[in-house]
Amino acid sequence: MWLLAAASLFMVHGAPLDMPRASAFLAKEDGKYRLVDRYSVFDLWTARAVQGRWYDDDFRIFTLSALKTEVPPLGDERKTREAYGEGVKPIGRRDEEARQMAIEALSPVEVSEEYARPRQPVRGYKEVRYYEGTNETAIVAAYLPEKGKTWYLATWELAEGDDIKEKRAEFEDKWLGEEARELKFDEADGGEDPDERSLLSRDVAHSVKLYRNWHFTSAGDFAVVDALPDSKAFVGRFTNEMVRLRARYREVLPGIVDGTNVLGVVRIFANRDEYLDVAGEDKEWTAAYWSQERREIVAYLPPDGETELLKTLRHEAFHQYLAYAGSMIMASPWINEGYAEYFEQGEDADVFPGASEQELEEWAAYLPTILAMDYEQFYGENAAFNYRMARSIACFLEKGAPEVRFEPFKHVKRDYMKELVESQDMKAATIAAFRNSDTLKLFVREWLKFYRNM
Repeated sequence: MWLLAAASLFMVHGAPLDMPRASAFLAKEDGKYRLVDRYSVFDLWTARAVQGRWYDDDFRIFTLSALKTEVPPLGDERKTREAYGEGVKPIGRRDEEARQMAIEALSPVEVSEEYARPRQPVRGYKEVRYYEGTNETAIVAAYLPEKGKTWYLATWELAEGDDIKEKRAEFEDKWLGEEARELKFDEADGGEDPDERSLLSRDVAHSVKLYRNWHFTSAGDFAVVDALPDSKAFVGRFTNEMVRLRARYREVLPGIVDGTNVLGVVRIFANRDEYLDVAGEDKEWTAAYWSQERREIVAYLPPDGETELLKTLRHEAFHQYLAYAGSMIMASPWINEGYAEYFEQGEDADVFPGASEQELEEWAAYLPTILAMDYEQFYGENAAFNYRMARSIACFLEKGAPEVRFEPFKHVKRDYMKELVESQDMKAATIAAFRNSDTLKLFVREWLKFYRNM
């Protein structure tokens, strides 16, 4: 484990590490579907080599990595975490070529094959090497602790106007001389666990392992990493909520994909600025989002507090559940956003309070349009109304449809999920769910009857 210094010149603002990018593959064994996530082997290698990344108020970036395993071959090869672990090759202590390749892969600047030594030997280290050559915008230093077996790489991207000689002296005195010595790392890996969920959980924990203000919590089939000031209290409540909700998601919308090998991951930032640093400008209007590529929900604690955060997480957690249940095939917005709103707002929330007869009739006529929409159309000018209509469909399917004589809509959700996975086409799935125009017309009539009588 790592023991952190109380104060640090280099470890100022922690930047949680990216999760590896995943690609979904669908396997079928003994008549059952199973989601198999494969990852860029370079992403997996980088995610495990890099131990932490920090930036200061002048945007200098300090990154610490462990040079333990060889860089995988270049290319687009993708593997499961389990398969990747089986093929990992450790870097031998005398394997200079493999170590050089790792340094080149992790350095933010082009490095020299020839290295320089410190101005004088640094106590506590068998060896310290600088690889940045003539570059003066970053320090790239590999070092082997006197009592350690693992080489480490520290890179320090400097601010404009910094004198690299002064910063190198500061690096030797402060980092090598003081702070690195206070990081005690257990170099034993404990071997690779063959269970994909456990391996993912381990990588999630690693992504925040070195950050003082971040916490990792694992609970069954999901894991939470957070930077909240009152983490224990909130995560405890959230954990209980998620156990209940995930069971409810499966009950309401069962999929045909076996999800026993997956893990729901949630990452919660302490404030909006840190969230947007990761989310990017295109997510400026959001409070949270489900990153299908990184396989995690990303959120932040809003100014109005934990109650609003819980509502947002209920919404995004459904997107996460449906993504896995649908083998990462994008589901139609009417079911994806409709049920996300259904759970966020509460299953007993009124959809159309005070609506007039004329309004309901107009909205009923709009239902086929909503059902046929793609995301560009759904998120267009009438987005707020489209969300409301999608929620009304979810509410009707759960509360109104079971009461219709002969239950003509009993298998709408089942048929939708089956066709979505098999055809990988959201529109084909909607067509399969409603079977024919007569079923759709009946759906519109019964939807209208349900909301008239609410």
